[in-house]
Amino acid sequence: MMISNDEQVTAMFAFGDSLIDNGNNNFLNSFAKANYIPYGIDFNGGIPSGRFTNGLTIIDYLGELLGLPLIPAFANPFKNIHKGVNYASAAAGILQLTGQNLGERFSLRQQVDNFRMTLTELRIQMNRQDLSKYLKKSIAVMILGSNDYLNNYLNPAFPSSKFYNPEAFANLLINRYTTHILTLHGHGLRKFLLAGVAPMGCIPSQLAVSATGKCSKYVNNVVEMFNRRLKSLVIRLNTEFPESIFVYGDTFAAFSELIQNSTKYGLNVADKGCCGVGRNKGQISCLPFFRPCRNRDEYVFWDAFHPTQAANRIIAQRAYNNNNGTSFNYCYPINVKQMAHL
Repeated sequence: MMISNDEQVTAMFAFGDSLIDNGNNNFLNSFAKANYIPYGIDFNGGIPSGRFTNGLTIIDYLGELLGLPLIPAFANPFKNIHKGVNYASAAAGILQLTGQNLGERFSLRQQVDNFRMTLTELRIQMNRQDLSKYLKKSIAVMILGSNDYLNNYLNPAFPSSKFYNPEAFANLLINRYTTHILTLHGHGLRKFLLAGVAPMGCIPSQLAVSATGKCSKYVNNVVEMFNRRLKSLVIRLNTEFPESIFVYGDTFAAFSELIQNSTKYGLNVADKGCCGVGRNKGQISCLPFFRPCRNRDEYVFWDAFHPTQAANRIIAQRAYNNNNGTSFNYCYPINVKQMAHL
């Protein structure tokens, strides 16, 4: 399959959680759904799509920057798979157990299995040589780990924190993650963007339970243990597979800078959600027919857990070409634009 002048990659395949779910959980028996108003209030005429924000996700913006159309949700029976597929599922994690308190979800293992099903369809439509070229020119974006903390390790209903200290849990996540990344590599994908976990200690749901009203240093320190190991994994994989490229997306640094200097980007509210109830609008997240804030483009957070489309756009631009007015490199060792042109 040829790449058009506007397209920088043949396709994008996205694996992740509610940060980038674009409707997969609509088809599952799950409590983690965003298929109701006011979700999607700024997307497609205000019709909820299943995206956990007011408009577009980071994946949507990355696809736009790469010259791709919006890629479909895997569970959508009417999807066109040629430009990629989004397998992300709200409540999903790297670990199989993660998110089970919220019902059905496509865990990372299931998402990888779903990608295998897509490959079966592509093999019918392309010969072996063309498919190999197509996959090599595609990009895989993986944004996972948040739920392994929010809906596992940091949740008292799960036993993980009793059996693992934070360092051991981070090691467990990276070991499982590596297995799935290598499986996707074995299927022919050669370009990977592996995003770290954002500063979850600063999201409205965490601020709402903070005694000081400030970010939780403990939560941020715990997820940074995972991030450091993920960056080390990227370095190792680039050494072991020189014909491929693995990029670490420093989501933690990118969101931290966005929160600390939000007004620089026209985002005047960085400590509470646009749609929610209680302290920091983070004690109860955005429920059906809640009335969100009117100045949505001035908020970093849409609800208790997820960014607004305004924040998503900025983060996507940083991943693509560091278009952030700073010299800090938010992607290592190269950015998405550079990776796409390899």
